[in-house]
Amino acid sequence: MYYVQKTIEISAAHNLKLSYESKCEALHGHNWVIVVYCKSHTLNQDGMVVDFTHIKRVVKDALDHKYINDVLDVNPSAENIAKWICDHIEHCYKVSVQESEGNLAIYEV
Repeated sequence: MYYVQKTIEISAAHNLKLSYESKCEALHGHNWVIVVYCKSHTLNQDGMVVDFTHIKRVVKDALDHKYINDVLDVNPSAENIAKWICDHIEHCYKVSVQESEGNLAIYEV
């Protein structure tokens, strides 16, 4: 099995729609640290699981300096962002999304 891991930092804003009162319901931003994990039994014709540049492009083009509520069709919690990223990158099996120091969400297939 081959594994690759790519760490990406982005800046983006969101606000959450919650069933309880929270300051996170207001528009706010984070400097997110995202780690994408991919794996495959075989390598592609270029000798890669997936190109690191492709991973970076998917995440940065969609989310960096964006209002994440406009990108996701679900409440943009760190957990939902992690799943969205995993769903959009070939061979991805795990994504961690750190929205601030000490707050980390992980999605794994």
